[in-house]
Amino acid sequence: MFGEFIKSLRIERNIGLREFCRRLSKDASNWSKVERGVLAPPQDIEKLNQITKVLTIEKDSELYNELMDKASIDAGIIPKDILSDQKILNALPMFFRTVRSEKPTQEELENLIRKIRGDG
Repeated sequence: MFGEFIKSLRIERNIGLREFCRRLSKDASNWSKVERGVLAPPQDIEKLNQITKVLTIEKDSELYNELMDKASIDAGIIPKDILSDQKILNALPMFFRTVRSEKPTQEELENLIRKIRGDG
């Protein structure tokens, strides 16, 4: 997910693998493993910000947030902004069950509707 995303952006911007790695001070063979999903993406915010600079992605843009989310998800981490919102955090178990095709209870659905509307 993250690796494919970065690779597609890198290619879209006409930046070869070796040049990209030179700008990041990374080993091309190791970075290739990240792009193929063999290695987890970096989690260091400074390194991720360096990647966004090489790819000319503006901070806090939709593309920036997508990159950060994909890095977290591929590493098995829930993004920090999600973890800091207690309402969202409380809804995650229902979301996970729904994704797994487990039906939420009527009460859980009603609570979610209230949260979406801003009532709860």
